[in-house]
Amino acid sequence: MIITVDDLLQKHLKDEVFIIETDTVYGLGCLINSREGAEKILKIKHRPLEKHFSVLVSNLVQVSELTKNFESSIDLINSYWPGAVTFIFEKSQNVPIFVSSDASVGLRMPDNANTLKVIEKFGPLIMTSVNITGEPPVVKFEDTLKFEKAVDFIVRGGDLNNIPSTVFDIRTHEVLRQGRVKIK
Repeated sequence: MIITVDDLLQKHLKDEVFIIETDTVYGLGCLINSREGAEKILKIKHRPLEKHFSVLVSNLVQVSELTKNFESSIDLINSYWPGAVTFIFEKSQNVPIFVSSDASVGLRMPDNANTLKVIEKFGPLIMTSVNITGEPPVVKFEDTLKFEKAVDFIVRGGDLNNIPSTVFDIRTHEVLRQGRVKIK
């Protein structure tokens, strides 16, 4: 079902999977505590179980609840968020094992007002790019419609750029994937 972001904000989400634009590519997501939603995303993407999910957040309170010792990186966080940078942190016990099976978690605060509204309302979201694993991420709204039967909702949006987020490990200060943003 194709809906607006305002329609999504009126829903009572539990295990629903939806597509929404971010500031980089279209995302396929669900609530962070929805194992059923996460399993559905893996099936849609034909994705291996051992690959971690990123988590979208909208504020530093959410970051503090999902990580350990993020305060030491607050200047770096404030320099690049909201934006196209995924930071890898040591995870807290609040991150479900199906989101990340090791000691780390990747968090991102997207620079997209509609996505941030959804996160503010529902809390952190498991999010991954809309695509079959190994294929390019979806950047045109029209291309999200190929997934309409597989998801509960597609939030209407525009066309985006196709440059993914930079992935930076806060713990080691290493760039794991170079995206649009260069970490200084």
